[in-house]
Amino acid sequence: MTTRQVVRVFSNESPITITAETALPDVFKAPIRTDIVLRVVNDLSKNSRQAHGVNKDAGMLYNAESWGTGRAVARIPRVGGSGTHRSGQGAFGNMCRGGRMFNPKTTWRRWHRKVNLTLKRHAVASAVAATAVPSLVLARGHKVNQVPELPLVVDKLNYGKTKELINTLRKLGLYDDIDKVFNTKKIRAGMGKNRNRRYQCRKGPLIVYDSDAALLKQAASNLPGVELCHVDRLNLLQLAPGGHVGRLVVWTRTAFDKLSKIFGTVDQPSLVKKGYILERPLLTNANISRIINSDEVQSIVRKKQNNACLHEKKKRNPLRNRGFMARLNPYDKVRKANEGKKAEEAKKTKETRRANRKKSRKTFRKQGRSFIKNYRDGLNSADQFTMADYKDYVSKTKVGAKLA
Repeated sequence: MTTRQVVRVFSNESPITITAETALPDVFKAPIRTDIVLRVVNDLSKNSRQAHGVNKDAGMLYNAESWGTGRAVARIPRVGGSGTHRSGQGAFGNMCRGGRMFNPKTTWRRWHRKVNLTLKRHAVASAVAATAVPSLVLARGHKVNQVPELPLVVDKLNYGKTKELINTLRKLGLYDDIDKVFNTKKIRAGMGKNRNRRYQCRKGPLIVYDSDAALLKQAASNLPGVELCHVDRLNLLQLAPGGHVGRLVVWTRTAFDKLSKIFGTVDQPSLVKKGYILERPLLTNANISRIINSDEVQSIVRKKQNNACLHEKKKRNPLRNRGFMARLNPYDKVRKANEGKKAEEAKKTKETRRANRKKSRKTFRKQGRSFIKNYRDGLNSADQFTMADYKDYVSKTKVGAKLA
């Protein structure tokens, strides 16, 4: 993210000549979200894969049948016939030589990855903003020591011949990066060289043009590493190849002025992308300590209080700590004092209470003995009355019976 207000427009004939100055679009002030860029690039790269899989008949083109049980061999299907090494060998199973694989790869797998539209737009805005940061461009490996300014804006590049374009790029200090691409061109090491991918090389500068530079596409077609992109069709895979932001980009004047219309401003939505508003950075100044220690913040911050204890350093138990219990329950002190007085009084009257208790026990024992004596006398008198009544009954009812 850059903080400049204007950008110089250089002449296509001489890098020293400055033809005009133009306002820096707000898209270059967008936050550089490398996490979003990497995620979107990974998902979009998967959309160009060609579906491939295993032949549905692979490993199953045999006349094989299991021998069943009783032969002390596994029950896997075995190839019939005789006279060859193949006869009697296992077939079909994924554990067999020449058999099918387990869970064969199919062509109807989910190859495509759907990416949220707003997420793609945020990623493109971040990639565009990163092209104006020289440190990120250098970290990506581009040679920009001779480039007068980033972002590099040229008044016009409508050339029909490659020679004319090379001369202009050389004057602008971009040919070192193109020369680097020439030196890195080599034949691919793998089987891709048999599949229309014979050569590979590094990425050079990306030229973003508008419709008024239509001839530029023909002129740059023979320059290795140099890519072109229309400003209305900015491609994230070109702005951040491999998910690495900081591509060296050359803008034409008309394409550069069109960025504010495409991405909008910080407080106004885009005129081209419906409902899209640029992502705002969470912090405009990442130096947090400088913000906190600034006079504006310190003037309204409350002073540090050294004598204020906002919390206890040690967790105290109120059942053991009398001071902490007094803070929680002010009545606890009175309760403990009353309990102490009660204990002292109980100690003083202990002998008196013991004597009274002994005297009351003697009284209860005397009453108990008299009660038991009266109870037993009552039982005996009842028995005598019962015996006399029974004798009288027998004498009256049974004639001749005599009881002792």
